[in-house]
Parts: sequence; structure tokens; C-alpha cells
Amino acid sequence: MTAGTGDPLVLRALRREPVPRTPLWIMRQAGRYLPEYREARRTAGSFLALLRTPERAMEVTLQPLRRFPLDAAVVFSDILALADAWGLGFRFQEGEGPRLERPIATERDLGGLPGRESLDASLAYVYETVTLVVRELGPTVPLIGFAASPWTMACYALGGGGDREFARARTLIHREPSFMERLLERFARDIAHHAALQVVAGARVAMIFDTWGGLLDEGTHARLVLPVLHRLVEEFRAHPEARTVPLVFYTRGGGPSRFRALAEGGFDALGLDGGHKLEEIHDTLGGRCALQGNLDPYVLYGEDEHVRREATRLLEAYGPRPGHVFNLGQGILPDVDPARVAVLVETVRAVSARIRGGVAR
Repeated sequence: MTAGTGDPLVLRALRREPVPRTPLWIMRQAGRYLPEYREARRTAGSFLALLRTPERAMEVTLQPLRRFPLDAAVVFSDILALADAWGLGFRFQEGEGPRLERPIATERDLGGLPGRESLDASLAYVYETVTLVVRELGPTVPLIGFAASPWTMACYALGGGGDREFARARTLIHREPSFMERLLERFARDIAHHAALQVVAGARVAMIFDTWGGLLDEGTHARLVLPVLHRLVEEFRAHPEARTVPLVFYTRGGGPSRFRALAEGGFDALGLDGGHKLEEIHDTLGGRCALQGNLDPYVLYGEDEHVRREATRLLEAYGPRPGHVFNLGQGILPDVDPARVAVLVETVRAVSARIRGGVAR
């Protein structure tokens, strides 16, 4: 990756370069904990109307940056946007979360998924949102584009999302392994392309969310999923605009052997949940990739001093090691007080500047 000391801190940290303080952004930072987001969603009429209207999605993307001095924006989209473009009937109902009304049931369904030209047209609203946001942000704050991992997408695409144990996907791994391999391969190609087109539109970081990766044991993950992820990286990097863009892989669950394989497979950074000590993972991997995370989001329900103490503890444990982007271990919860987020951001900036010898700017 091309270095640049004048680049935003997030990009420099993802390249494992020295930074004066640890950069920070928050998963789901554009979301329901913000009253302005709830108002924007009410005005739009529905989550999907908000998602599919680029001007509205741009506004929601920018809302948290107007409140807090965050170091990156993340495009307001959804990991199931691609499934929607496949024609699987994406809907979002309050209290239920995302659902797919027409999950993939047979080999014929898989073969009938639309081609790339149709997908590009169906997802044009995402790329337009990216372009609009980047125009507003300018060069100082990078935008993160994202997509689901092939396995996480399979969990929804095969079961519809109603069963959070994702029994059908987990069963087919063992009952119809050849079908699962073909499905994951197809998903990987489309996911890589979708992530790359967000980069083409202006995103400066791409992130793959493997939200349900922890459902798989290490052997199954290594045998079935890792080869597909390696090809996803290859497909993503085949786009000229994406060759030097940091590619982040977020996974819940897993352990050192999985993280080592992901780092060796070409991901520039790993986002980890709160069940891991970042400093131990860094040392286990020999610092070969950056790490993102991983404060427990429930910490934000504590009083201000508790938030300060827990954030400080995490930062001091990681110390001056390179390659850290501060984040939560999962998405921010919808009833968190935004005032707690302000405390977190202030703490991370001040404490990390002390640790790294820089200025909290």
C-alpha cells in the first residue's frame, strides 16, 4: 500500500504506520441511538426507503460526524443490499430485523440469480450514496464501504433470517457440501465486485462483515470458508481501483488459527469482537495485520467514569503497538445515550495521544 504521512489517521493505522493517536469510528455509528437518525427514518417512512434514497442515506451517514470528531464515516447501507439485488425479497420489520422473503431453496434458485449488469443497476443507489458522501466529506475523512461475507450471506440467503441459529445453512454444509461450495463461490464473486464498486465510487476502505462466522468450528471454517475468502480477496484486488485500498475483515468468534489464516489470505486488518485481547492477537500474528476494536458495546451503558476506565484499560493494554483502529466489538446498541459516545470519543483521543506521544487532534 502506498504510504502517505498526510493521509487520514485511519488509513495510516490500517497500514500499521506510526500515528500520533489511535483513530476511532464506531460500528453502526449512523443508527437508532441518534435522535436525528430516528427522525430521518420517520420522515422517510421506512428503513428501506431511507436506505434506497441516496440523498437521505448520505444525510444519515454524515449525522454522527456532525456530533462527534470521528475519524471515518461508514456508508449507510445494509449487508443484505446484495441479497435484495439478487431478488430474494429483502424486508425490514421493526422488532424483527432483516428478513428475506424468497430464500434460496434449490440449485435452480442459485443458477437463476441475476448477472452482474443487472446487479450493478440494482445497487446503483449504494454507489450514488457513496459518491454523494465523499463529495461532502472531502479528503480528510475517509468513507468505509462494506458487504457481508459469503458465509454470513449464506446464513440469510438459505434461511431467510427468521432462525438466528441459521440451521439450514449449517445443515447443508454437511448434507450437501458441493452445493454449499458452489453457493459460497458465487456469493464471493458478487460480494467482491460490490465492495470494489464502492471503492470505485469513492470509498477509501472496504470492510467484509462475517457476523455469523462464530457459528462454524475451526475445521469447517478452514475447509469450506477460508478458500472462498482467499478468492474474494483476489477478485477484489483484480479491480485496479481496489489494489491498494485497505481491506478489513470483521468476524465474531474464531481464534488465533483462523486469524492467522485470514491475515495470510490478504486481509489488511481484522475487526474482532470483545472476547479477545487485541494485544495478544497482535503479538500472536507478529503484527502482520492491523486490528480493529474491540470494546464491549455494553460498556456504554455505564456511567461516564466507567466508560473512561474501560476505554483506557483497552488502550493501555494495547500500548504503542502499531496498527490499531479503536472500535466496539459489535455494533452500537440502539438505546445507548449519545452522551456516552461523546465521553468515549474524548477519552480515546486523549488517552491514545498520551500513549502514542502525539496530539489529540
